[in-house]
Amino acid sequence: MSGVDGEVPPALVRRWAAGVVVAVVGLALGTALLEMVLVHPAAFRWTVGAAVILGFELAFWYYHLGANHRTGGAPFETLGAANALTLLRGGLLAVVAGCALITPDPFAPLAWLPAACYGVSVAIDWLDGTVARATDRVTVLGSRLDMAIDTVGFLVAPVVGVLWGQLPVWYLSLSLARYLFKSGRRLRIARGRPVYDLPESRLRRPLAGLQMAFITFALAPVTPFSVVRSLAAVVLVPSLAVFLRDYLAISGRWHNNKR
Repeated sequence: MSGVDGEVPPALVRRWAAGVVVAVVGLALGTALLEMVLVHPAAFRWTVGAAVILGFELAFWYYHLGANHRTGGAPFETLGAANALTLLRGGLLAVVAGCALITPDPFAPLAWLPAACYGVSVAIDWLDGTVARATDRVTVLGSRLDMAIDTVGFLVAPVVGVLWGQLPVWYLSLSLARYLFKSGRRLRIARGRPVYDLPESRLRRPLAGLQMAFITFALAPVTPFSVVRSLAAVVLVPSLAVFLRDYLAISGRWHNNKR
């Protein structure tokens, strides 16, 4: 098989196929468990939402299978523990995404599902990079998967928070900013305009971690909305400012010495 990055070992394709089976089985089990506590239409709606995100993640993984190598190295035939952890994050975020289509009793145990799954995914995000370095399996695929799963998380978790009444609707500007940045970059490339490398930043990763911690806190059903609304503005403004600064940097309007 030849992928977008070159030849893909057949063993790696088989592992992707095994991942599809695991995803389908997990989706079926999740649906069966939810049907024990929800009426059938609600459980089905969760299945649809989770399946959409799982489908995207599996397609992204398949498309980038050829990148399962170190920069400039030969492709690995196995996925590696770090990439497996990143894909586990993707599965947890699919569970969160399905919650966008259900509205359980806020006092029921199910109300903790988005916060629990998103919180565990955040913990794994802090772990998978360490595992990759410890096992000497830092790959191009891992970097792409990590970025894609992060983007999914910053979309589905705030949407669920807004729909469940635990985040103010204007907090979705964080998700919008990520997609506007990516779209703006692609548009410049399509128009033949220069796109500069994104310089290193001491703020980008810490602010992303802060947003993840805040979203987990906000999704907890015991967190008062008044507290969330006040904190949301405090944590949101710096991240939006960094997105603007980064776009100015890649478009050549913000020089490196200003960073």
